[in-house]
Amino acid sequence: MKTISLLLLSALGCCWAAEATAKTQWMDVILERQQASTWTAVDPGLVLNQGDVIRFRFRSNFDGYLYVTNRGSSGTEMLLFPREETGKANRIQSGRDYLIPATESYFRVSGPEGYDSIYWLVSPVSLSVGSSMPKMPESNLPPSDLRPERPATLTPRCDPAQLRARGFCIDSEAGVRNVEDPAKAPGKIAQTPDLQPRDLTMIQNKNRTRISTGGALGGPALYEFRLAHK
Repeated sequence: MKTISLLLLSALGCCWAAEATAKTQWMDVILERQQASTWTAVDPGLVLNQGDVIRFRFRSNFDGYLYVTNRGSSGTEMLLFPREETGKANRIQSGRDYLIPATESYFRVSGPEGYDSIYWLVSPVSLSVGSSMPKMPESNLPPSDLRPERPATLTPRCDPAQLRARGFCIDSEAGVRNVEDPAKAPGKIAQTPDLQPRDLTMIQNKNRTRISTGGALGGPALYEFRLAHK
C-alpha cells in the first residue's frame, strides 16, 4: 500500500486543554476492504493483495485531533490524513464514527511485499501541516518517483490455525500494536510535545480493535496499525 504525501507536522507545545478525567479513554479502529461495490470489515491481520482497495473506520470516547501517517514497505513515509484528497477536517469528537479517507477517495494496496506501518496520532491540540502537498494521481497512488525501491525484510505469513478457522490468510504479526519507542515514528511525529510510550491495551472483538488506556491519557496517544500485504 502506498500513501499520498510526506508528513510535515509542526507540533504546537501545549497541554490538554481540559483537566484529565479518571475514566478510561479508548479508540476503536476497523479495517474495511471494498469487494465489488460493497465495503466489508475485515480482520486487521488479513494479508491483503496488490490492488486491494481499503479504508478505515475510527471512533473514540474523547475529543482531539487525528493524524494518520504511513511508513510503507518501500521505506517511504507519507501523510494519509488530513490532506486535500482525504479530508482536511481532522477534529474528532467523542462518540462519532469517522471514515479515513473522509472523502469519496480510498487507499489502494501497492508496493513491495511486506508490511506498511500506519501510525495513528491523536493530539489534544491541532498540529500545523505543510500546505504544499502534491495532488493525488488518478490511480490513487503516489508518483513513481516517490516510491524508492527497498527490498522488504519481512514477509507476511499465514497463521495455520487462523487459516483453518477462518479460511483466510491471517498474519498474527499484523494488526494494531503499541509504539514502544515514539522517537522512531515517522517524520515530525516524534517531535510532538509530551509524546511518550503509553500503557495502551489492544482488545480485538471480531474485526474491531479497541485501544484502551485504562485511565485518562493526559497527553497525545500514538499507536501503529501494521498492514500486511503481498
